[in-house]
Amino acid sequence: MNNFLFVAAENDGIPNCKAGGMGDVVRDVPRQISEKGDTVHVVVPSYSRLHQKGRFITGLNLNLRNTTYVAELFEVAAKKEQPNVHHYVIHHSEITAGEIGHIYHDDPEEPFYTDNIKYTIFCTAVAEAVKIGVFGKLDIIHMHDWHSSLLLFLKTYHPDYQVLKEMRYVYTIHNLAIQGIRPFANNYSSLHNWFPHVAIDTTRLMDRRYQDCINLMAVGIRLADAVHTVSPSYKEDVLRPSNPPEFIGGESLELDLQEADNQGRLFGILNGSNYKNIRVAKKGRLYRNIVKALFRWLQEESKKYKAEFLAHTGEKVMEYVTDKPKFIVSSVARLTEQKFYFFKRSPEAFIEILDKLKKVDGIFMLLGTGAPEYEELFRQMSYEHKNFIFTNGQSEDLIDSIYLETDLYFMPSLFEPCGISQMLAMRNGNPCLVHNTGGLRDTVEHMKTGFSFDGKTYDDKIKNMVLVLDQALDVYLNDKAKWKQIQTNAKKMRFTWEKSVDDYYKYLYSINP
Repeated sequence: MNNFLFVAAENDGIPNCKAGGMGDVVRDVPRQISEKGDTVHVVVPSYSRLHQKGRFITGLNLNLRNTTYVAELFEVAAKKEQPNVHHYVIHHSEITAGEIGHIYHDDPEEPFYTDNIKYTIFCTAVAEAVKIGVFGKLDIIHMHDWHSSLLLFLKTYHPDYQVLKEMRYVYTIHNLAIQGIRPFANNYSSLHNWFPHVAIDTTRLMDRRYQDCINLMAVGIRLADAVHTVSPSYKEDVLRPSNPPEFIGGESLELDLQEADNQGRLFGILNGSNYKNIRVAKKGRLYRNIVKALFRWLQEESKKYKAEFLAHTGEKVMEYVTDKPKFIVSSVARLTEQKFYFFKRSPEAFIEILDKLKKVDGIFMLLGTGAPEYEELFRQMSYEHKNFIFTNGQSEDLIDSIYLETDLYFMPSLFEPCGISQMLAMRNGNPCLVHNTGGLRDTVEHMKTGFSFDGKTYDDKIKNMVLVLDQALDVYLNDKAKWKQIQTNAKKMRFTWEKSVDDYYKYLYSINP
């Protein structure tokens, strides 16, 4: 039997610990590993809240900043109990909840300042827990994004944690653009502040652009035994330099990724999707669930400043309760540059899409929260366009209804390491319209399982995005048999965790599955 430790910032296997797709992966992969008879321990930060109903396991004494920090390890209940899967959180007063998903902090003046503090304490606490044998004798430590890569620094350089060299280390890249860059010294949130007596090799840790800084994403890529991108096409993308906005590739880390690839350490394996024991939504509840969500958000103190907009949205939705649209296009996503750059830079193209939908009695429904400038853009568009419904919040019931009742799912990501939304939409038999990039290229085939657009220049991409919507509408209106076939093909697609985790065992874990 193999013994695994998953270390991440998010884990949707427990309540209230998800901001993005990483949470889904950290939930699903351990479940699949457990089905092979192996044991998985999953540890995430507590964010000052997740430990409150947990069972105290042990205190962890950490030597940080020439003083003793005491962190606490708790075992917590899973959303769904699984044999051989154990969930833990680490609590310390400086590991606080952020604004984004109550997980990440947004420090615009000094990026990663607060997050680096809490993930430094978290990773050191994980190293201490491994050292004292809390998780038993481990075979594999699987880390996710920069928040966990400090473990590799501790294993490589810290004299107190040489026992960590006994395990195999796997590093999964979920979002290459978020790299955890902080100064080596002269800052509270710097490597030297936390580990003043640890001798380091700055050339192995530094950011190539800012050579007085550590790049924690680069540390993961350089020091792990296996490095993993969450789709095969995204692996090919990141080996090339970025040329935004036409192409988003290695984000300044392409040389490190090329080196990992040349050494046989870089693997592109597509994320899976869950096809069993899923939340089943009932059809016909879309508008009711919008109204329920709006009333709930109106009661939240943090949404008070949006009260007028929420009321405006409710008024729009009530019209569609009795006079239903003939075609629904939808998107569910965090409102970020990655997801909606095309709409932000070219709002006229989005308006053109809304006008085309208006002619066929169609609407565009967008659910999400995120960057203030994106929220403001979409709120303004909602005021100006009757057939654009912007639900500016988060609701699981509403998300389920959108995936179930949409006709065409729109995913114009600037780049996409894998993407889960297109898989969830296809699972319901809904064709997707996507930008032909990264994991979207691996999952959606134009005119067979959905629709995709691309182009050599930015202008080409924008023009083709609108043209492909025309194409999709034409098929829907004028070739019902073709539309039905695309729906059927989409629903038949299976991106299973069983297949993906078999590849994990073979390539990432070096274990015969």
